[in-house]
Amino acid sequence: LGGEMASNANLEKFVAVRKRFQYQGRTIYEWEQSLEELNLFVTPPPGVRAAQIVCRVETRRVTIGLKGADKPYLDEELWAACKQHDSFWTLEDGTLHVTLTKAIAEEPWPALFRAHAQLDGGGLNALEQEELKKSILLQRFQEEHAGFDFSGATVSGSAPDPRTFMRNLE
Repeated sequence: LGGEMASNANLEKFVAVRKRFQYQGRTIYEWEQSLEELNLFVTPPPGVRAAQIVCRVETRRVTIGLKGADKPYLDEELWAACKQHDSFWTLEDGTLHVTLTKAIAEEPWPALFRAHAQLDGGGLNALEQEELKKSILLQRFQEEHAGFDFSGATVSGSAPDPRTFMRNLE
């Protein structure tokens, strides 16, 4: 149990980079990812309560809106599949937070939504994608080697695919 607690504390030291997707100068959503999850953050209109929100997470799609509205605020295809039944949402401190569990853990997503991948803030540029792969690789090492602290470690050069790197050595 102590090793698991140390591992969780060390994993928390890895800071996810939050990206902001804007349209016409307005923030539509923010997103970040880690080893196993993606987090989507949306600020609903002031005074909106959780009971007024419609948030549907499907394997490859997220839909967010208000009950009774003509159309949803967001209705987008995800970059890759998520585990629908392990994903959830909360409304806390005026922010809608949707946690999506990746169907394939350790898979770096270059964007949250397919349609926004090439738009500013919607996707990761090449350097950000490389840094994300390095971060996910270090998070995986931390999870596999709970007795070590990889939070200050760096990966030099080009990062290998974190899903497959050194998997056949076991």
